[in-house]
Amino acid sequence: MISNYINNKEILAYNFLKVGKNVKISSNAVLIGSKNISLGNNVRIDDFVIIIAVNGKINIGNNVHIGSYNYINGSGGVDIGNYCNFSQGCKIYSKSDNYDGSTITNPTFDEKYTKPIIKKVKISEHCIFGSGSVILPGSIISTGVAVGALSLIKSNLKNWSVYAGVPAKFIKRRKKIDNKNLLKALKKKWNSNELFWENYKQL
Repeated sequence: MISNYINNKEILAYNFLKVGKNVKISSNAVLIGSKNISLGNNVRIDDFVIIIAVNGKINIGNNVHIGSYNYINGSGGVDIGNYCNFSQGCKIYSKSDNYDGSTITNPTFDEKYTKPIIKKVKISEHCIFGSGSVILPGSIISTGVAVGALSLIKSNLKNWSVYAGVPAKFIKRRKKIDNKNLLKALKKKWNSNELFWENYKQL
């Protein structure tokens, strides 16, 4: 199977709620409910990603990389801030079956019988997620959080911290990234490349 990014005409055909500049979407990715999906500038979505926003909205900021085999369920709403990176196989659920045994489960039944958990997921900027991370409904992930591979997130994570484990636990503090210095470094490095800088000057 050949992996390619779709062209601008194909991107526009999705009729996204909003789409920025320099967006790259793999031809092998599946995006359902695109009218409820917003994409910022410099977004890259790799092979075999599945994003579903039939109900609820998914907002993806600038400079976000979504690695292959990621899954995002936007039923309860998902906000992803700028400069975030999702390694391979991450899962974001804003909707989940109820596991306490009080209801029947699975989507072959009407929701009035299954009573799923539907809560918004909020991810702030400068967050990075290791392979296989799972984010459950209602999670709020603050600015600058780094999550280790195969971690389970089911609560709020504090800013500029490293978390890992099942469930994810605090490991240590993380160094802060300065947006102004980041932008200056990009401008200095790429000032001679007008096409590149055109994509980044609005960060």
